[in-house]
Amino acid sequence: MNGLGPIASRLRTVSGALLGILLVTYVYTVANAPIDSVQGVIQKILYVHPPLAYGAYLGFVVTAVCGGLYLWRADEKWDRLAIAGAEVGVIFCTLMIVTGPIWAKGTWGKWWSWDPRLTVTLLLWFVYLAYLLLRSFSEGGARTARFAAVYGLVGIALIPLNYFVIEIFGGRGMHPENLERGSLGEGMGLPFLMGNLTLFVAFWWFVLARWELENLRALGLAKRADPMARAREEIA
Repeated sequence: MNGLGPIASRLRTVSGALLGILLVTYVYTVANAPIDSVQGVIQKILYVHPPLAYGAYLGFVVTAVCGGLYLWRADEKWDRLAIAGAEVGVIFCTLMIVTGPIWAKGTWGKWWSWDPRLTVTLLLWFVYLAYLLLRSFSEGGARTARFAAVYGLVGIALIPLNYFVIEIFGGRGMHPENLERGSLGEGMGLPFLMGNLTLFVAFWWFVLARWELENLRALGLAKRADPMARAREEIA
């Protein structure tokens, strides 16, 4: 199928072991992080919510980049990796959308505000959910892969828009000011760093696992379509 299968499997094993170590450290540092004097304990969602956002963006970037590589090289392994990136990106984006309102309700007393950044985030989720629905309900093949690759490349434009949308509309969103300034309170830097590292490694573990599964699925379809391949496997 391709020479990256064993490599991806080994990388997944290594990242899984690393994830276990990071997860224990992450939970410990978050549990011992200081309680915010204004927001209270609900502020600890800070150590989950932004890292989920970064994972969602990374997943959609993987989809766009791998879609571009598929258009360039016409190699199906890139199309399969694009699917894996989109699926994991949508999972991270869903969790981001869930944790955001929980934080907002505990801090500002309302679940949702239709400010520009939140609206673009929801639109981003719908765009890549539609990408997955397209892949699920189509018959597959090169034509679907090419269309999905172009779709993924166009959809990625929402990420920089999401970053600059507050400045474009000249207003402020619901996010805490310390995140807007890029600074954290005393004792919050380490758990925030651990949150980002842990979810970054978790992201790649899920992507590699999903890519490996997609490769196995494609291999199974190829064998069913080629009776001689099945016969050669039985002889071996």
